[in-house]
Amino acid sequence: MTTLLVAVASMLGFIVAYNTYGKWLAKYLFGLTDKNVTPSHEMRDDVDFVPTRRSVIFGHHFTSIAGTGPIVGPALAVFWGWLPALLWVIFGSILIGGVHDLAALVISLRNRGQTIGEVAGRLISPRAKLLFLIVLAAALTIVLAVFGLVIATVFSIYPESVLSVWVAMPVAVVIGLWVYRRGGGLLAPSLIGLALLYAAVYIGAYYLPIDLKHIFPTENHFWNPKVVWTLILLVYAFAASVLPVWLLLQPRDYINSQQLYVALGLLVIGLGMASVTGSADLFNSAPAIAQNVPAGAPPMLPFLFITIACGACSGFHCLVSSGTTSKQIACETDAQAVGYGAMLLEGALAVIVILACCAGVGMGPIIRNNVDGVIRYENQMDAEGVAVTGTAAWAEYYRADGKWSDHTLGKKLAAFVDGGANFISTIGVPLQLSIAIMAVLVASFAATTLDTATRLQRYVLQELGTTLHVKPLQNKYVATSVAVGVAALIAFQGGDKPGAGGLLLWPLFGATNQLLAGLALMVAFFYLTRRGKPLAVIGIPMVIMMLMPAWAMGYNLAFDWIEQRNWLLIAFGIGTLALQVWMIAEGVILWRSARGVLETQLPPLKKPSGN
Repeated sequence: MTTLLVAVASMLGFIVAYNTYGKWLAKYLFGLTDKNVTPSHEMRDDVDFVPTRRSVIFGHHFTSIAGTGPIVGPALAVFWGWLPALLWVIFGSILIGGVHDLAALVISLRNRGQTIGEVAGRLISPRAKLLFLIVLAAALTIVLAVFGLVIATVFSIYPESVLSVWVAMPVAVVIGLWVYRRGGGLLAPSLIGLALLYAAVYIGAYYLPIDLKHIFPTENHFWNPKVVWTLILLVYAFAASVLPVWLLLQPRDYINSQQLYVALGLLVIGLGMASVTGSADLFNSAPAIAQNVPAGAPPMLPFLFITIACGACSGFHCLVSSGTTSKQIACETDAQAVGYGAMLLEGALAVIVILACCAGVGMGPIIRNNVDGVIRYENQMDAEGVAVTGTAAWAEYYRADGKWSDHTLGKKLAAFVDGGANFISTIGVPLQLSIAIMAVLVASFAATTLDTATRLQRYVLQELGTTLHVKPLQNKYVATSVAVGVAALIAFQGGDKPGAGGLLLWPLFGATNQLLAGLALMVAFFYLTRRGKPLAVIGIPMVIMMLMPAWAMGYNLAFDWIEQRNWLLIAFGIGTLALQVWMIAEGVILWRSARGVLETQLPPLKKPSGN
């Protein structure tokens, strides 16, 4: 029962936080009101600026910020023990992540949907704007490289997930056309789309797993499956970035959000069943605080705080909040549910991930048999035919006597998929189908992050083009081409394993992501400073989100990258820290003069000619 009690207590904590602290932030700190005209109405163009009902924009926003961030981070961090990971997810998402997301969304809503980087130019200084945009572009480059690799990895390990992910694309386009061009209702077509999605999951699991290894062998020096999948995904991301947001992104994210609700429901019911029957036992499956960690593993402090990024606080979220979501919010008071509420739901997902990677994995690791081309899944047995469970099963994924280099991305994704599948299988869903459901869940959300990040990178590059007076970069097709082109170049790196180039930047992902959150909180700090609002609610999270990632990146530079002479990571790490220090210096210099003084307001909109 302990597993269920931990889950219930965590969820109740999120609900209470939303209805107390979240309401205080919305009503008293930011003063949300329906009287303010949102950018989706003021700037409406039905391409990027589209007034959207709250349920739809919540699904789009949540699936965009979630991706595999709250999956990979907690799945990796539990090797330090499940208790530190759980505490950081709960308190981090309530007191830091939710505040960060809501602040970025509100500031953008009140600045015509401008990104947080562009608003920094008026809240702090023009130099701060340029510095922030450079950091944003660098962070998004890492996101595109890493999440492209995540999807390619999932497709390689779980070929049964491929069909359902791609079926969602045409279904989303049809729904988008039906709702926005024909004026039809959303509920019925979205439910039909969800049914088609799960039908594709079943077909992919039992009849049509799409495995490119049969066409492009993994040992192929260049045209291996990861390279091919990356190219296909980047072509898709280009199209998703330039198409109207209502045609593909919104409906696909809405379907994905429904899929998540179904999968989370199955996970929670399965978790409850497994806990009641005693097959899932958190306390006897994994250590609360690990006494032994793999050789070469980084210390828990400060690395816990950057390993679990999206599940507690993520700088990428400020890009989604101010880059796409603020352009679609129809009513300002919806910001509490979308900005703060979605972050708490992501925290809830991260809690489920922690339990799946500990109690779920502890129910027994899974072996994959490929007989006559059909993939079958069975629980692992030892030599005597006894099920391997508890800490022995957990050790299959998090072996403390191994090397840190053995803790690969694929193993951590497998820990969540397999552990979650064990939960779902306790309610009568066949194990093979349970694994397919979990794999599709991971791949779908990674794809959502990929296409949203491409669109955000397009906005950032266009803003850089305007700031630096580079006219070609102001064109959305050129900016998108640069975004996917750089991601492709990185993907093709990797020495003798082309397609794994995203791994080169993986060590930078967590620290850069969290530094970005710290800088976004700094912009919010100035927003409140200029309005005479309480500063501690933003100031304390800002200091934490600047200190921890800088500490982690400094540690990596001193004890890993310089010693290994990894010049790419050295240059990137020093450059990122230098940009952060520079921007902090800009803020310190201007802070006294900014108190109580409103920033320069945006000029009036030009009226269309002929009116």
